[in-house]
Parts: sequence; C-alpha cells; structure tokens
Amino acid sequence: MRVLVVEDARSLADILVEGLRDQGMAVDVAYDGLEAAAKLDATAYDVVVLDRDLPGIHGDTLCRMITSRDDRVMVLMLTAADAPGDRVGGLLLGADDYLAKPFHFPELVLRIRSLARRRPAVRARVLRAAGIELDPLRRTVTRDGRQLDLSVKEFSLLEALMDASPAFRSAEALLEQVWDEHADPFTNTVAVTIGRLRRKLGDPQVITTTPGVGYRVVDGP
Repeated sequence: MRVLVVEDARSLADILVEGLRDQGMAVDVAYDGLEAAAKLDATAYDVVVLDRDLPGIHGDTLCRMITSRDDRVMVLMLTAADAPGDRVGGLLLGADDYLAKPFHFPELVLRIRSLARRRPAVRARVLRAAGIELDPLRRTVTRDGRQLDLSVKEFSLLEALMDASPAFRSAEALLEQVWDEHADPFTNTVAVTIGRLRRKLGDPQVITTTPGVGYRVVDGP
C-alpha cells in the first residue's frame, strides 16, 4: 500500500510516517500543498492523509484536485477542526473520511486500511492464490490452513504479488509499492525479501522469477 502524508507540522508528519512504515506501508511525506501536488503527479498512491490547513496550496483546494482525477485516490482528511460543520464541509469537498486531531494512532491505521480496500477496482478483501489466503485487514496469512508469521515487509510484498496474480510484478514496481521514495533503486532488498518469503511459504514453491520480467505467484513451479 502506498500512502502520502501531507502535513505541515513536521514533527507530527515525521511521527506519522515512521509509525505507518512500521505497519508495513510505503509512505511518502509532503510538508505543503505544492510539494504534495508534485508528488501526486509523479506517483500513484492508494491513500492520502491530508491536513486541511496547508501552506502553498490549501488542503481544501488540494482535496478537490485529488478527487477530480481519473485515477481515484482515497483521501483521509486529518485536521484540528472537529466541529460537525467542519466534518461535513470536509466530506463535501470529496474527502472519503475525516479524523480530528488529537487522534489514536491505531484508529488512523485502521481507517487508512479501510480506505485502501474501498478504492475502486483495487483488490478483494481477502486475497487467495496457490493455497494462500491473505487478509489485509486482519493482517493474517495462511497456506493450506497453516498460519504464517511474516514481517511487515514480507506481508506487504506478498500482498502486492497476490494482488497482481497471475501477472508479474517487476522488482522496480515492488520496490515502489512496498517501500517508499527513499528506497535505493539499485538495492537487492526485493530479492532478499523474496528469498525470506519463499522459505516461510515452504514447498512447493509458488513465487517464480523470470529474469528481466519480475516475480509472480502461481499455483505450481
């Protein structure tokens, strides 16, 4: 899942980014509306966590810009304005959800994941392939009924592969979706994580590699 946090309070923004990355999300950050608009033009996001009172481009204007795009991105408006009229106004701008500050971080995580599932034509609630069942909400994975203990990156990598199955995902696409804008494009992180994931999934192997193309989940080798 790729998330953009747009928040001009840098200390809060950095805390949110670190916490969401710990939850296995690929997270970028923008500290003003102009920077956010540039990143939205360059990268496909699943969810934008949007502060309403932003410099550069106001959050209200940015929300209208996001929701008018053909490639629909889900918007969670995060703001200190929590009166009923403020919430209604935010939703009327096109925001998909509205969370007032201060907030509980676990609730923010659940709302982001819920929005990602609601994004049009993204993925089924529970992903199934090759005897594997992955539930993005409960963060559980089983293979042939056996519970698997995956790290947050292993889980997100498997989710990306199963979301694309039976098609391929290139290493570059996986790096962009599962990690973030600071990931080194020349790193072998994807291959290393794939290796750990294969060991945990066990035999028979279901993640195949085609050099120059990428990785995919299939029902057999």
